[in-house]
Amino acid sequence: MSPSEVHANVAETSCTITRNAQSLHVSMLSSSIFKERLALLKFKGSVNDFSGMLSSWVGNDCCMWEGIQCDSLTGTVESLHLNDLVGNEVNSSLAELWHLKYLDLSWNDFSGSRIPEFIGSFKQLRYLNLSDAGFQGIIPPHIGNLSNLKVLDLSSNHELMADDMAWVFGLSSLEHLDLNRMKLSGAQNLDIVPYMIPSLKELSLSECRFSNADFLNSSRIIPNIKYLELSFNSFKGPLPGFLQNMTSLAFLDLSYFDLSLNWNFAKLLNMIPSLFELHLSCCGLKNTFLSSPFLNFSTLSNIQHLDLSVNSIEGMFPSILTNMSSLKVLDLSGNMLSSSVPIMHNLLELDVSRNHLKQIQHLGIWKQCHLKQLSASYNHFEIEMIDSPKNVCYCSQYALEMLDIHGSVNGTIPKSLGRLANLRVLDLSSSGLTGPISRSLRRLSFLEVLDLSNNQLTGYIPTFLGKLTALKNLYLGSNRLMGPIPASLGRLLSLQAISMSSNLLNGTIPVSIGQLVKLEYLDISNNSLERIVSKAHFANLLMLSYLDASSNTKLAFNVSCECLPPFQLVDLDLSSCNIANGFPQWIRDQRKLERLVLSNASISGTLPTWLRKMPNIPFLDLSHNKLSGPLTNLPDGYVSEFGTLRALFLESNLFNESIPSSLCRRTDLEYLDLSRNRLTGKIPNCLENLQKLFVMIFSSNRLCGVIPNSIFRNSSSLEWLKLNDNNLTGEVPRELGSLQNLMVLDLGDNKFSGNIPEWIGEKLAYLVVLRLHKNNFTGRIPRSLCKSSNLQILDVAYNNLTGTIPQCLGGLNAMVRVSRGIWHVHLVDYDQNVIQVMKGVDLEYSTTWDMVYNMDLSSNKLVGEIPVEITALSMLVGLNLSNNHLSGGIPDNIGNMTSLFSLDLSGNELTGMIPPSMVALTFLSHLNLSHNHLWGRIPSGNQLQTLTDPSIYAGNKDLCGAPLLNNCSNHQDPTTTPENKYEAAYEPTNVWLKIWYYVDVACGFATGFWGVIGVLVFKKQWRRKFFTIVASIDETCFPRYKL
Repeated sequence: MSPSEVHANVAETSCTITRNAQSLHVSMLSSSIFKERLALLKFKGSVNDFSGMLSSWVGNDCCMWEGIQCDSLTGTVESLHLNDLVGNEVNSSLAELWHLKYLDLSWNDFSGSRIPEFIGSFKQLRYLNLSDAGFQGIIPPHIGNLSNLKVLDLSSNHELMADDMAWVFGLSSLEHLDLNRMKLSGAQNLDIVPYMIPSLKELSLSECRFSNADFLNSSRIIPNIKYLELSFNSFKGPLPGFLQNMTSLAFLDLSYFDLSLNWNFAKLLNMIPSLFELHLSCCGLKNTFLSSPFLNFSTLSNIQHLDLSVNSIEGMFPSILTNMSSLKVLDLSGNMLSSSVPIMHNLLELDVSRNHLKQIQHLGIWKQCHLKQLSASYNHFEIEMIDSPKNVCYCSQYALEMLDIHGSVNGTIPKSLGRLANLRVLDLSSSGLTGPISRSLRRLSFLEVLDLSNNQLTGYIPTFLGKLTALKNLYLGSNRLMGPIPASLGRLLSLQAISMSSNLLNGTIPVSIGQLVKLEYLDISNNSLERIVSKAHFANLLMLSYLDASSNTKLAFNVSCECLPPFQLVDLDLSSCNIANGFPQWIRDQRKLERLVLSNASISGTLPTWLRKMPNIPFLDLSHNKLSGPLTNLPDGYVSEFGTLRALFLESNLFNESIPSSLCRRTDLEYLDLSRNRLTGKIPNCLENLQKLFVMIFSSNRLCGVIPNSIFRNSSSLEWLKLNDNNLTGEVPRELGSLQNLMVLDLGDNKFSGNIPEWIGEKLAYLVVLRLHKNNFTGRIPRSLCKSSNLQILDVAYNNLTGTIPQCLGGLNAMVRVSRGIWHVHLVDYDQNVIQVMKGVDLEYSTTWDMVYNMDLSSNKLVGEIPVEITALSMLVGLNLSNNHLSGGIPDNIGNMTSLFSLDLSGNELTGMIPPSMVALTFLSHLNLSHNHLWGRIPSGNQLQTLTDPSIYAGNKDLCGAPLLNNCSNHQDPTTTPENKYEAAYEPTNVWLKIWYYVDVACGFATGFWGVIGVLVFKKQWRRKFFTIVASIDETCFPRYKL
């Protein structure tokens, strides 16, 4: 074979091998891409996607899926960015993504699982972010295998910890390490981490529970770290020695470090001359720490950003700060400064919020020519913000772009604000501003944020606001603005948020609002807007996610069934509006709703069947309508168990049939209110699945049967339980005693029987309201109730209770003194109400019920006397002991119950006089003492003089005085007998007169007795004559007849 042929064969063989290799490579890539696609689909199946991020994961090309990026040459997945997912763990299928260089699983909820070890196999990984993802346990050391990693963020996994930081040493390329808000205190090798990674530039160790003992001093230089965050740990005393070894450090955050020793602050500045940005918030710094003797001026020359907020710097503005010529950002908020702010020509940002500045002039706004941002909120200036002719022309132009003085000013909006032509942000909210919106604001053509909310501004919303075309956020809520919404606002095409709530606006909503293509937030609630809202108002609101038009009672939503709005709402509130044609059909395409409130909106008919197919709505309020039919069409899917509040309010409708078992799948629910409907049947056992409930209200329905024992086995979070006004029977289940956080228990108006359980007072330590009104309970009032130190309302009226009133009830602490300590933050703005008998009628307390202190033991069979100890309950507003068999007198010191508003002791067997101390009950507006055996004069004076209804005292025949017609001067004391009538009539009240009275009686008796009997004893002739006369009279009056 010739050389040429050999060469040809070799070339052909080489080409064949190359083709085969390429074919094999392509085959391997295809196989790898197929495996990656399957792995991603497995991961999708293992999580719940509430944001819809994974909805694009369809088709064969996974490189087109949201959150995924692929290599442009090989097509393999190299970047994965996934958020807002919920799962039990990170599915191991992701281990197939061998080519990953970028992995971001932050802002997810992996339910307390551990960081998977397979992440350590991603050898090409350069970026790893697992922050705020619900991980816990020990950090796997396998992460140390990622030698190419440049960024590692494990922050905000509060239960994630490390016992040994040696794994970090394998991250030889790491530049950024964020371990904020993790448990790292006591971990081995922690102190040498800065030395073992030469490439490390940024280190964040905030809120890791460190102390000085976690870091050892060393003389080794740390040349590369430029950013160090150590805030919110437990450092005290000397500064960590390693700080002086960081020769390149530019950013340092030591907030919440105790720098209370004088030398610490000065030593810190001398130790690290390279610093550009220094944060020392909450460090206990005082004026003396900033005085010249402790500071070397040369160390201040580099610092450009200084945060000294929330310290104890008071009085005069520290002069040392004015000498820091390089300073551009200064935060002195949360101190006690009270003097003028000096001019600092190089300063760009200044925050003196929450200080003690008394005058707006102290800010020197009109002298700060170069300042770009000024925050001075919550200083409560005593002088209103007026123009100052002396200073208004100090600067030819102003650089100020942000002015925040909310909660500080009063008076009218000054015209001079129009001179701040470069303003982007103006916040004058939550102040005492009055008058109209100043026309001077029309000159602020660059304005992007205008916040005038929570003031007392009056007049119309000016039309010139429509010319501020750069405006993005407009907040005018909670004022006294009137008139229509100007149509000119429709020209603000950059507008993203509008709030005009809680004003006096009227007229129609301009259709031009529908042209705001960037609008995301619209709040026009609590006004007097009227007429019809149609699809034209929604025409181009492509970005709208929040809409609140509630409490506009004349506003009617009449959007046609065919209308499909262009937006996807997250929050919709149309409560107290008018919604025509039944349940609004256009809502069926709103797939991202987290909060839907349609209460009191005149909606009638049944729930539409399409509602059941919608994604679950975490917060759903359809209360106070005329909705009817069963509850089976409620949204029936799984819902996220984090994020927004989870509640279902369906009260005050016409729903019927039984409580559906599908409701038991709402395991995320925290509030459930089905009251005031027509629901029938038994309470389903499966409600035991709702283990996160704070509030369960089923009152005023037609439910029957016993309370299932099972529903309370795992409901330790329950705080409100109201089952009143049904037809429930049986005894109170003992399992209720496991509800250790229960504050309100209302089982009234049912048919419960048996004794009131002793364990109520023993186990329900936080109980505030116990209402067992109108049942069939028997036996005694349990003494264990006296242990309920938080009890404010005790209502066991209309039962068959016997025995005496326990004296220890006088020791119920919450009824003796004010206590507000146990009310939990879980109570939201919904129908919180308690029915109590006050002033002789059933009253329903809603917004003020937690201020009601009431004891109602009426209409039972209680006997014995009213315990004197009861009068110690000085917080009681109502006391009702009527219709029992109580005897004895009204306690003399009942006047100690100074808060009493209603007192009913009628229908008993009480005796004695009405205590004079009752005139001390100055708040008493309802009194009923009728149908007892009381006697004597009715006390008068103070509040009792206003209670002029004679029926208050009816059925006490021996009472006298106003308002009765019985005159006390001719009135006979019922305790007086014929034998002692004389004495009772003339009984002296003075002690000495009583003594002389009895001496006189004794003398009279002696004289009368011995004047007659003595003569008969000593005069025999008189005695014989006396008996002869007596015998003669006897013969005459009583003649004897012989038989």
